[in-house]
Amino acid sequence: MKPIWIVDDDESIRWVLEKALARENLATRSFSSARDALTALQTGVPQVLVSDIRMPGPSGLELLQTVKAEHPGVPVIIITAFSDLDSAVSAFQGGAFEYLAKPFDVDKAVELIRRALEESLREGDVEQAAVEATEILGQAPAMQDVFRAIGRLSQSNVTVLITGESGTGKELVARALHKHSPRSAQPFVALNTAAIPKDLLESELFGHERGAFTGAQTMRRGRFEQAEGGTLFLDEIGDMPFDLQTRLLRVLSDGHFYRVGGHQSMKANVRVIAATHQNLEHRVREGLFREDLYHRLNVIRLRLPNLRERREDIALLTRHFLTQSARQLGVEAKRLSPHAMQFLSQLELPGNVRQLENLCNWITVMAPGQTVEVKDLPQDLIDERPIDEIASTPSSPAAVKTEGDSAAERSDDAAGGDRHRWVALLETEAAQMLAHGLPEVMDVLGRQFEATLIKAALKHTHGRKNDAAVRLGIGRNTITRKIQELNIGGVADD
Repeated sequence: MKPIWIVDDDESIRWVLEKALARENLATRSFSSARDALTALQTGVPQVLVSDIRMPGPSGLELLQTVKAEHPGVPVIIITAFSDLDSAVSAFQGGAFEYLAKPFDVDKAVELIRRALEESLREGDVEQAAVEATEILGQAPAMQDVFRAIGRLSQSNVTVLITGESGTGKELVARALHKHSPRSAQPFVALNTAAIPKDLLESELFGHERGAFTGAQTMRRGRFEQAEGGTLFLDEIGDMPFDLQTRLLRVLSDGHFYRVGGHQSMKANVRVIAATHQNLEHRVREGLFREDLYHRLNVIRLRLPNLRERREDIALLTRHFLTQSARQLGVEAKRLSPHAMQFLSQLELPGNVRQLENLCNWITVMAPGQTVEVKDLPQDLIDERPIDEIASTPSSPAAVKTEGDSAAERSDDAAGGDRHRWVALLETEAAQMLAHGLPEVMDVLGRQFEATLIKAALKHTHGRKNDAAVRLGIGRNTITRKIQELNIGGVADD
């Protein structure tokens, strides 16, 4: 972390703040004039700047103006006398984080600097230029198509919509598009719209003015301002609340927006890349996603394949992640035996590349030897039979009961807890569908599975969907959406 700069021609104020911050284990650097601080800015940048307004030579307001022009993410706290409150207003108009009126309480000053420090560190995380992330690896034809698309889009500023299952690497592709674009020297800012509460998402995107709502003690720049000149990556765009979709559409249409509580129109020069694992066309038909916004985002669509479509890359990715994990922990890289690698390459891995990376981290820490066998893998993976074994294994008479079975036999099964029976039935159904080349096997069986669970829960709760959602461990909005998608009837109004 960089030091906190204190700029004041009063030595006693510098001394008091230095000692107070030292007790908080915070590094400081002091200057007796704005001119000295401006000189130092040529070779360094503070984490937070605390500056008096009135000093010999350039004023604190001039220093503020320079810092905000060159390093807009640095919070600036202005020290002012009561007689300079008009100057304090000017300071806020110039982008100051907050002001300290002389004489000030030292503890309150430290608390204020702490808040500014947290803001600086938060913005530093999202405002940094595109960082070097894990390489996008792949030799499969489906991945080569992705690489070619990235190459074609390298010199373009066009909006891109990235689709694909969770864990397929959508953010990595977005970073690659930014890295190879004309905006590569400017910030890459990522925001997962599904991870931010609805009430805060508007402020996260567009920022807010001081006093815009309870708790808005300072002006805050949103992600569009943080990404100025660069790229804004909006992940899980399908989960964006409907009312916010309208505001996003306006920015994409004419590049203008307002901070929350603001009256001044802001101009955004930002390339937007969006991503989703959902079917946006389906959400448009359901009225959950604006059709005009969908067409604004869907200028160029880039679909990422899941691991089931690129099994030949699993060995390559596994070796890469094992080497990467070992390097991070400072240990020798482990390796999978041929049988273990074959076993891993045949698994479903619904979490895709992210799940594979997490598995390699687990292997590096938990597997007992340098050469990893199937028995050394996590037990939940071993319990999953690979696809080729499922297809070739006939249905077990003990697992699939017929109408001729006696009541005693069925009772014995229940008492014995034959919890694998339904799994065996599912495996058989999946194997038959795959053998006949039926399309969308995962979607068809997944919908049947979800519908069965929800119907069972609704029956248990006598049609009360809120109670059913609690019993299933899902949210009210989720069960409402699923009931509509799966055309499930018999639901009571809660």
